[in-house]
Amino acid sequence: MTEVYFVRHAEPNFKNHDDLTRELTEKGMRDRLLVTKFLWDKQIAAVFSSPYKRAVDTVQDFADRAGLTVQTDPDLRERRVDSVWIEDFDAFCKQQWADFDYRLTDGETLRMVQTRNLAALRRILAQCPEQAVAVGSHGTALSTLIRYFDPTFGHADFVSIQKLMPWIVRFTFDGTRCTSVTEYDVFTGQVRTRTPAVSEIRMG
Repeated sequence: MTEVYFVRHAEPNFKNHDDLTRELTEKGMRDRLLVTKFLWDKQIAAVFSSPYKRAVDTVQDFADRAGLTVQTDPDLRERRVDSVWIEDFDAFCKQQWADFDYRLTDGETLRMVQTRNLAALRRILAQCPEQAVAVGSHGTALSTLIRYFDPTFGHADFVSIQKLMPWIVRFTFDGTRCTSVTEYDVFTGQVRTRTPAVSEIRMG
């Protein structure tokens, strides 16, 4: 069995509008220790991440303590919204979840985000069979992965985790077949397990 622990980043500094360099707040830096504590006994063999600073920094403390290197993959990055800052983000999100092919002029659709994150996940599974790995991720990117395996995951589910940072989701695989999706609230200890309706990652 392969276990892939996707870690949604801790609280970022929203005053920094640059996706690549947006850093964690002081609270976020403290809360990433919850990730370290959660992952510590999971026999993690490798750590991957989106190249965005907030995602890397969320898993960096664990990687440092475990003697592992954070390997970045650009396909794990967050959804590009547009080349300008969007003020009514909630309305934009609702429209994207209603139409997976909707995007702004210089942005990505959720389907595009899902496709490249699945490509990254396929590479991780090929590189780390029968191991446990951690992946620094983002709320929307991670939600599109859950949506792939469980098509009932929608806008209401996304809203429910929108302010949950960090947040951890474990995907278990038998070869390339997803057998379970488990969501962990590291603040309350609440756990939710989903049985995948789609198990295989389709190529292309």
